[in-house]
Amino acid sequence: PMGLFLGTIIVTIIYVLANIAYLCLLPLKGDYRVPDADTYGLGMQFAVKARVGAAAISVVFGKSAELLMAGLIVVSTFGCNNGLILAGSRLFQSMAKDGLFFKKAGDLNNKGVPATSLVIQGIWAAVLCLSGSYNDLLEYSTFASLLFYIITIAGIFILRKKEPNTERPYKAFAYPVVPALYIIITLAICIDLLYFKPLFTGIGLGIVALGIPVYYLTKKKAT
Repeated sequence: PMGLFLGTIIVTIIYVLANIAYLCLLPLKGDYRVPDADTYGLGMQFAVKARVGAAAISVVFGKSAELLMAGLIVVSTFGCNNGLILAGSRLFQSMAKDGLFFKKAGDLNNKGVPATSLVIQGIWAAVLCLSGSYNDLLEYSTFASLLFYIITIAGIFILRKKEPNTERPYKAFAYPVVPALYIIITLAICIDLLYFKPLFTGIGLGIVALGIPVYYLTKKKAT
C-alpha cells in the first residue's frame, strides 16, 4: 500500500510539474495559418506534429531535441501499453468465462497466459492503428473512460455498504473524502468535455452504448 501511495504521489507531482513547464514555455494558442510558423508560433494548440512535450523541449534546446523527446515519449508509451495489454487480455478472458465473449478467449496456454485474448486484442489494436486517426480515437474514448473510472470508484461506497464486514487488505485512503473528491472532479471534467467537445463525446458515448444490447444478447445466449 505504501508503494502504491508514494508512486501515485510521485507520478502526480511529475505530471503537474511537466504541465507547468509546458505552460511556461509555450503559449496556449497559436496560429497554424502563418507560413513556416515555428514551434513557439504554433503554441500548445497546434503542436500536433511534434506533440506538446517535444515542442516544449525544442524551445529550450532547439529543433534537434524534438527527436530525442519524441523517442522518450515512445519508450514511455511502450511502458504504459505493457500494463494495458496485460489488463486488456485478462478482461477478454473474464468476459469469456462469463459467457459474454468468444469461449476460446477464456483459455490459457501452458504458460498460464490468455494467448487467444492477446491475439484478438492485437488484431483489434492493429485495425485501430491503421485508421490513422489516433487523436480522434483518443477523443472518443476519453469521456467513456472517465465514466467507467467514476463507476469503479463509486463501487467502493457500494461495497462498503453492502459488505461492511468483508476483510479488506487495502482500504481507500482518507475514505470517504478522497474517493468522493475524485468523483466530483472527474464529473466536472466530463461536463467540460460535454460542453466543449460535444461531437467527439457523443460519438464516444454512442460507441459505448452499442455494447449494451450486445451485452444483453450474449448474456441471454449464455443462460
